[in-house]
Amino acid sequence: MLQQSIGIFSGSFNPIHIGHLILANYICEFTDLEEVWFVVSPHNPLKDPGDLLDDDLRLEIVRLALEEFDRMKVSDVEFHMPRPSYTIDTLTKLANEHPDKGFTLIIGGDNWRQIHRWKECEKLVNNYPLLVYPRLGDAVVIPDQLSTSVRVVDAPIVEVSSTFIRESIRNGKNMRGFLPPKVYDFIVQNGLYGHVPATPPYRT
Repeated sequence: MLQQSIGIFSGSFNPIHIGHLILANYICEFTDLEEVWFVVSPHNPLKDPGDLLDDDLRLEIVRLALEEFDRMKVSDVEFHMPRPSYTIDTLTKLANEHPDKGFTLIIGGDNWRQIHRWKECEKLVNNYPLLVYPRLGDAVVIPDQLSTSVRVVDAPIVEVSSTFIRESIRNGKNMRGFLPPKVYDFIVQNGLYGHVPATPPYRT
């Protein structure tokens, strides 16, 4: 029996935006991966956790973003693991819990350059295929000895960052075009990222 091929797209998704969805949509349609699972991380060991929304809020935001996509799923697997969470531990746990599935890690070219800093990076690269998506103006170099397990995906490059979106919302900008509609509405309705509802026009 062939294993179902699953891409693991891990991140804080603070918040998830159209760039994330475009990449995952492309991978589902133009690679051999059958699904992409968005693993919401409660804490990236290489990032300051100070500006993260509550874990459950970010999980709900991703769930809302993926409602219209049959081949994209949200996972809270790292919520039930020791913190900080490490990718090798997450993949090991997923592989043990889903022996009928084969997991491929999806990472950006910037993370690929610092893969040597990741916990048990050799075990990670040797045991799990990697799909690397490039950043604008940033070539991805794969050593010859890893060419069968690490691939570059020629996905559209969308330079939108969650940091830019958060800062813009805090500054009162309308960011509806950068976010899935249900996500933007959820952020506005709940006053997230410092969003302040617009003052109703004064009427005489």
